[in-house]
Amino acid sequence: MPAPTILLPQDPLNPRRVDPHYSYEAQLVRGLGGETALVNHDALLAGDAAEGVRRVPDGTGPAWYRGWMLPVPAYAAFVRALADRGCHLLTSAAAYATAHELPGWYSTFEGATPDSVWLSGAHGPAELATAVARLGGKGPAIVKDFVKSRKHEWHEACFIPELADLPAVARVVDRFVELQGEFLAGGVVLRRFHAFALAGSADEEEEEPIVGGGWGPARPNGARVRPAAGRERPAHGDGPAAEARVWWVDGEPVLTGPHPDTPEVFPAPDLTQVRSLVRALGCRFVTTDLALRADGGGWMVVEVGDGQVSDLPRGTEVSGLLSSLIST
Repeated sequence: MPAPTILLPQDPLNPRRVDPHYSYEAQLVRGLGGETALVNHDALLAGDAAEGVRRVPDGTGPAWYRGWMLPVPAYAAFVRALADRGCHLLTSAAAYATAHELPGWYSTFEGATPDSVWLSGAHGPAELATAVARLGGKGPAIVKDFVKSRKHEWHEACFIPELADLPAVARVVDRFVELQGEFLAGGVVLRRFHAFALAGSADEEEEEPIVGGGWGPARPNGARVRPAAGRERPAHGDGPAAEARVWWVDGEPVLTGPHPDTPEVFPAPDLTQVRSLVRALGCRFVTTDLALRADGGGWMVVEVGDGQVSDLPRGTEVSGLLSSLIST
């Protein structure tokens, strides 16, 4: 079988060139002897999959996508349009949905990730009350959709201090849905809040744990932290913590690095349990975001994602990852 081609989004301002955000990856792929082709992400989002893949040569064969996120239906159309041109995406539409949206991966990772419930349809008072009861009926939680949270509007549209306060739950959920607008992915998710100790600046000699905002972790033992000029400790612990993003190809971790929200922090998570869960998921190219609990409870899986649409912090050494993709 020929080596897979890496499909990358074109520059909206110059369709013959790769989107600048992915130009470094394109250069590395070509330097490793791999092939690239361009796709029109805007056309894919607009529902014109045939136009979206027009620049992919006929008979391209196997391929991976590395680009901006696509809704599950748009990705399925992308797969079909590529097949019409003799190009086979190595992540099927079903596998993409499994890794990209929380309901697809949650049952595999249940117990290793915060307890969660979701609503695919209405989220009125009755539906929210039922969901809250399924999550235990009390305690703090966060709100997200099947793919993303609005953690940068933490108090307004993400964090619920007390599930028993149903009017407050409704306010946060309604605001989240309002802000997501047309970009709401799938439905509303309620996740049990866990505190993660935040990473301090590298020049601190000692540091007491800071209670984090449930969507990131702590300064783990062995984490390497680059000094971040001008970065201040969040006044109330509401801020990104030292999450690790692990990239998996065919069940093996090929890159462990920082999360894009904390590019200066290099945690070293224990992957013993996660390895078996990733293999059980059965998706060939995925990412896991891991966080260390502040209470000493170990590493938790904060998110799972499709590796094709997961972001990399600038400056990350990705030759090993890309080499793994083009040698599969």
